[in-house]
Order: sequence, then C-alpha cells, then structure tokens
Amino acid sequence: MDNYEDFISTVSHELRTPLTSIRGFAQTMLNSWDKLDDESKKKFLKIIEDQSNRLIGLVENMLSVTKLQSDKDIFIYKCVNLKPLIEPVISIIKTAYPSHKFEFKYNENTPEIIVDKDKFQQIMTNLIENAAKYSDENTTVTVSIIPCGNFVSIKVTDRGVGILPENYNKIFCKFSRIDNPLTRKVQGSGLGLYITKNLVEKMGGRISVISGNGETTFEVLMPVKTVEEQARAKCAQ
Repeated sequence: MDNYEDFISTVSHELRTPLTSIRGFAQTMLNSWDKLDDESKKKFLKIIEDQSNRLIGLVENMLSVTKLQSDKDIFIYKCVNLKPLIEPVISIIKTAYPSHKFEFKYNENTPEIIVDKDKFQQIMTNLIENAAKYSDENTTVTVSIIPCGNFVSIKVTDRGVGILPENYNKIFCKFSRIDNPLTRKVQGSGLGLYITKNLVEKMGGRISVISGNGETTFEVLMPVKTVEEQARAKCAQ
C-alpha cells in the first residue's frame, strides 16, 4: 500500500505543475486580453502549448508504467532491420532540437533482430531525445549500431554534464532525476529511463550507461535470435 500511495502522491505532484501553469496563463489571457500585446499573447500561448505537451507525455508515460506493472502489455515480435527503424526517429528528434547535430553510424553487416517494432522505437525515442534534452546546444548526439557477438550493440552518446557512477543505477528507477544544471532547466517526469529499461529487458536485452571525459553513452544490447528461439523463449515465460 505504501508503494501505491507513494506512486499516487508522485503522480499527483507531477500532473499538478503543468495543469497549474495551463490554468494560470489561460486565466491571465481571459482576464487581461485587451491589455496584452501580441507578443505577450504568443508567449503565453506557447507556454500553454508546451505545458500541454508535457502533460500528454506524462500521461503516456504513466499509462506505460501501469501496463508494465500489470504484465498486460502485449508484445508483437517481428524480424527487423534497425537502420530503417531508427533513421525516422532521429529525423523527428532532429526537428525538435535544431541546435544539435545528429550522427548515425551503422555497420552494414549488422544482422536483423526480433523485437516489437513500436516498443523498440519507443526505446530509441527515449534515449535519443534524452541525449539531446540533457546536453548543451551545438553539441553532437551520436547513434551507433554494430554487431557484437550474439548481440547487436546500439549506443547513444551525448556531450553533456555527465552522470556520476553512483547514479548509474538510480537513473533507471521510477521518478528518479539527477540534480545538475541541465536537469534543473529541463522538465521531466523521471519515468522515461525506467520504461526504457523495462521494455529492453522484456524483449530479452540489457541496457547500461557509462559516463566520463565529457561524454555519456547508453548502450542497449539486443540478442540475435532465430524465430524458433524467440518462440521457445516466449513459451518459457
């Protein structure tokens, strides 16, 4: 019960912030419309839009957490080529972060892997967007994919403030955020990496992070399996 109450308390707090902002700026515009110049109106509307998008993201993440915890999330496994799967994700995030550079390194000998396509794109969206969100403007986010024995290695590297080793495990916990100058400027729920880790592990992979010398790299290792191996693993669950 304590964990449930903690979850509800944290959810309520996370939702209250954007809702308060939306209501406050909407009320200001309604009460002072004739007194506001066009620039102020556009500024307030942009804040309302940003907070609405944040609210949508929070709700989507919380629904994902609920599905993960209830074990009712359905995975539809398919054999996929990672290059055409990840390139559209990078393009979308590049549009949202025009001040960043994005580099994609792909080894053409990389084998296909068996994953749920939509959920794997969710994993990559979380990792690549986080890399841009928590790194300085005009820096490069690098996504690299190479075969690695019986696994495929997918790495996402950013040039930001970094993560201390003692926080490596903490960042994958629910509602956890690291306190540094960049995270103080960027709003977040602390659910993205928790969801990412759970999705990776449910599809038989593993995720890790290493940070140092001005770079932070998240690595996802996904096993290379035949359809038969995947089916046997699914039946054993």
